[in-house]
Amino acid sequence: MEIQNSTEDEGRTLPPCPPTFGKPMLKYFGLEPGYVNLNSGSYGSPPNYVLEACAKKSKEIEANPDRFMRLAYYSQLRKAREKVASLIGADVDDCVLVTNATLGVNTVLRNLQWNKDDILVFTSVTYGGVERTIKHECDLPHGPRCSSMTINFPTTKDDILSNFESHFKSLRRRQGNKIVVVIDGIVSNPGVLLPWEQMVKICKEEGFVSVVDAAHNIGQQVGINLRMTDPDFWVSNCHKWLYAKRGCAVLYVPKRNQHFIKSSIPTSWSYVSPSDPSGHSEAPNFIEQFNENGTADFAPFLSVIAALEFRDWLGGEDKINSYCHRLALAGGRKLAELLGTSVMDQDGEFTANMANVKLPMDDIPVSAATDSKIMRALFIDWNCYAAHFHHNGSWWVRCSAQIYNEISDFEYLGRALMRICEEIRTDAKKVQ
Repeated sequence: MEIQNSTEDEGRTLPPCPPTFGKPMLKYFGLEPGYVNLNSGSYGSPPNYVLEACAKKSKEIEANPDRFMRLAYYSQLRKAREKVASLIGADVDDCVLVTNATLGVNTVLRNLQWNKDDILVFTSVTYGGVERTIKHECDLPHGPRCSSMTINFPTTKDDILSNFESHFKSLRRRQGNKIVVVIDGIVSNPGVLLPWEQMVKICKEEGFVSVVDAAHNIGQQVGINLRMTDPDFWVSNCHKWLYAKRGCAVLYVPKRNQHFIKSSIPTSWSYVSPSDPSGHSEAPNFIEQFNENGTADFAPFLSVIAALEFRDWLGGEDKINSYCHRLALAGGRKLAELLGTSVMDQDGEFTANMANVKLPMDDIPVSAATDSKIMRALFIDWNCYAAHFHHNGSWWVRCSAQIYNEISDFEYLGRALMRICEEIRTDAKKVQ
């Protein structure tokens, strides 16, 4: 049986069997012809099947907004939550949907009741928006103290875990204070898979609160089981790697911790105040608060259902991630060979579906001008993109491998970057 959407376009109709991964998959995505996308990790690239499902859902909503929002929405939202919860090994009533991982982390950190002796731990590779959130919490009049742990790549997982434990021992702990640790599941830049499960375990042993920013994990890491790993809080974007429509993320809060989440962001009608009259629903009303906390386009939340249908049609999580992982490793090596440099993760222990490759520009200092030149040249002159960044004294490029990519995409990016880096080095010599 065919799975079809509302059009007869070949890219939007799913035949019984999917084509071979690589270029044949491009017709099932909405990318413009000729664009080489090696950066799905930043914003995601939903397939046409999902886009069409969202368009159909939007028409359904707009046909009778009141009826949909008051009668139909909540049951459909629960179905989406059930699908996501099953994928990550969690109870459905421990999972709610929010617009993105940054909002999820904000929701957790802004609900925690801080005391002056509390400590909020993060790392030097914490995502910028989350790092700024942490700084904001520490800047509050009665906020916690910040404590940053440095992680520089290349390194090893053993070193990271050893330094993680050593950092905790260096903290000045006081009786009764709490220590909250923000852990990256997969770092944004560099695009590396951290041993977050082991880091959560260390936090549990130490009595610390773990907040896992797993923005890149769902759809890129197979076998996530939150019941087993048991973090205190966990959030992941569904639009980056899972093929949902932007923006959609899952926030996991186990029942033992739901009393901490007094309010969604923004605050919902279901918020329970201590001053409410007797007989009012008991706090925290966790699920109810996130069912609807302000008017928005809820089609992206419901797009999780279509996204998982599409992934099942492709062959499932193992097949998708096996292809993308192998391509990330092979593509990263090919790109490094073309550039005459190296991959960040020589042994592949940190690689999920993103490869980090050094650019031949160690003599080029960090500057907004260099950053802009790389980005504009890739977009305008070459019609391709992979995220570039500066880390540990070197320039790098992060390549996201997707099912529509092939080695030839890495080769094309290599030709572009060789030319761009050469021009940047030439311009730098003229200035000198």
